[in-house]
Amino acid sequence: MKKLPYLIIILFFLLFNCSKDETVKDDQTEDISLYFPPINSDTWETISVTDANWNTSEVQPLLDFLAEKNTKSFIMLQNGKIVVEAYFNDHNATKPWYWASAGKTLTSAVTGIAEAEGSININSKVSDYIGTGWTSTTLEQENLITCKHLLTMTSGIDDNYGDAVSPENLFYKADAGTRWAYHNVYVKLQDVVAEATNDTWSNYFNTKLRDKIGMSGTWLNLDNLSVYYSNTRSMARFGLLAYNRGKWNNTQIIPESYFDDAIKTSQSINEAYGYLWWLNGKSSYHLPQTQLQFSGSLIQNAPNDMYAALGKNDQKIYVVPSKKIVVIRMGDAADADNFALSNFDNELWAKINEVIN
Repeated sequence: MKKLPYLIIILFFLLFNCSKDETVKDDQTEDISLYFPPINSDTWETISVTDANWNTSEVQPLLDFLAEKNTKSFIMLQNGKIVVEAYFNDHNATKPWYWASAGKTLTSAVTGIAEAEGSININSKVSDYIGTGWTSTTLEQENLITCKHLLTMTSGIDDNYGDAVSPENLFYKADAGTRWAYHNVYVKLQDVVAEATNDTWSNYFNTKLRDKIGMSGTWLNLDNLSVYYSNTRSMARFGLLAYNRGKWNNTQIIPESYFDDAIKTSQSINEAYGYLWWLNGKSSYHLPQTQLQFSGSLIQNAPNDMYAALGKNDQKIYVVPSKKIVVIRMGDAADADNFALSNFDNELWAKINEVIN
């Protein structure tokens, strides 16, 4: 009889470990179920709206809404597979379109890759890589600006001098790290990476990111800015990479720890901003071209765990882990011209929710 307590302890131990093993297997099964399209092929598996357990009756109202809102293309993925794919207004699957500021997340990703390879340190000052005199600030003010300040929009550069990033357009407004302002000065990270790797930005990007996940597209100079153009499925490929925290199939493209930091609040001023990613579900947020702080979530109709790449005139990548979905929208401005966020985001998510809930 004295052995009974020991038998109970052993039995409990075995049951506990079996339970743990089953949990691990369940998690592994979920990872295995995530689909990635082949790299050197246009093939992409699809599932029906019915098989996705979505509301079939709400899909057409969503598509009608998108068509009315100047959309060119729209894709919804579930577990990596295409559930909805539509093209509007004379656009098609092979035509490229600009990412605008949604492409900032590409720069963020490649910056993380370069850091993992030891080429850069995001906490080092920008002038360590591209030399001094890249702004019109004093040397002391310029040397306060690190790569991380560019990633987080806290460079302190005055955002009232247009989009160009030549020295004559980059003036001091505040010490780096003390002010959040949406500014194209982030693009200097591309120069940092090019100098540090002794390569061109485009070639390094293509080799380290684009070609590894089967994207197409190219960087073009538009109004003195580096802007990415691609077809819609290429944007969806990057969205899928972001959904899987920088990992494509079994290959970690963007370092996982860096990507996890990229989709967290990156500074104390704008809770809804990471490393060039927008973050939903925070208690407050700031918007481009204003120093006002707004209360509540960035996009109220969207899930709180969503992170997003948002570009001028409503270029969108929405990533929602809790729903296992990635959503892509390309096109002209839905209503009026905008820099990133617009009323369209909330209206679109009201329609999406009718489909997926």
